[in-house]
Amino acid sequence: MRSQGQVRFVKLSSKLQMSLAGGAAAALLLWGGSMGVMAALQYQASSELESLDQRAVQVANAEDRVRAYRDDIGKVASDLEERQDFIEKIVDMLPPDMVEDAATETSEDEEAAETVAKVSAILPEAAGLARIEAKQLAFVDRLTHYAERRANRAEEGMRRLGLDPRRMLAAAQTAQGGPLEQLSTSRDGTVDPRFEKLGLTLSRMDALERGLQSVPQFMPADVSHISSGFGYRRDPFTGGGAMHKGLDFRGKTGTPIHAAAEGKVSFAGRRSGYGRVIEITHGNGLMTRYAHMSAFKAKRGQMVKAGDIIGAIGSSGRSTGPHLHFEVRINNRAVNPRPFLENAPHVLEDVREDQPVRIRERDD
Repeated sequence: MRSQGQVRFVKLSSKLQMSLAGGAAAALLLWGGSMGVMAALQYQASSELESLDQRAVQVANAEDRVRAYRDDIGKVASDLEERQDFIEKIVDMLPPDMVEDAATETSEDEEAAETVAKVSAILPEAAGLARIEAKQLAFVDRLTHYAERRANRAEEGMRRLGLDPRRMLAAAQTAQGGPLEQLSTSRDGTVDPRFEKLGLTLSRMDALERGLQSVPQFMPADVSHISSGFGYRRDPFTGGGAMHKGLDFRGKTGTPIHAAAEGKVSFAGRRSGYGRVIEITHGNGLMTRYAHMSAFKAKRGQMVKAGDIIGAIGSSGRSTGPHLHFEVRINNRAVNPRPFLENAPHVLEDVREDQPVRIRERDD
């Protein structure tokens, strides 16, 4: 190692070399295992959607539906009630603007129209039920396609930020539970594949959009006052080279510090070298750290939104003057915060503005 005109040698013993090699191998195996789990989950999700599409084609056959009406019109009426109950439960879980956007789009289902025509001709008394079924299926189809578009926009936004959507989806499937409340679309307890696909698509959309909202997007302090960037630098105390795992924002003591994204305060206290520090967990392996504070404005367990004041700039811990040390960590690995802070607002704005054109049906 060459430093200030002097050359120093560091010797690594065989035992230390073997330990380092073993640690590297373990890390590689862990990484390979996590990638394998993600690939398996992605394959499973794709297979489920493909299987649902195939089953939907079979269920949508007009001849089969006419036969179902003819065999037991009472069961059909009961199933339509179950379907309506399913739709109402799904709609209650969604924001009103999303339901409105999906409901005002137009779509044509030739198979459903054919079913209505055939049922009306063969069983005139069931024509009303057939029209109700066609409207239900049209709404479910519009909502599914709308959710697919929103999910795809969120996925593309993550890629623009250098994030892997598969990790977000895999993380969303961990740490889940609760009582089973099975939804069905028929009185025998089964679920129509078109309705099941809607549920899976909405789940994917929700996981991706929540993951995107958890990305650091709000400047925790004045960007024009960045005094030290991410990466290697000369340590202000020792003068030697050192890794700086965040951004330093200089400012007056007491200057407000803002949460970079919505999340939950997972730590508020002192850490060696950091002084007074707050950590916010945003989900999906994302965490932001705010150090050298002079005061706390949030407490552990508190939910915060992007831009909320969580503390004040100070000089506690290993610090040469009042400033905020800000870190972004993914799965406890420090990454450069600047690309997120600079690009995330634009990506989120593009995702929100890229809404489908509302096409309203004429009253006549």
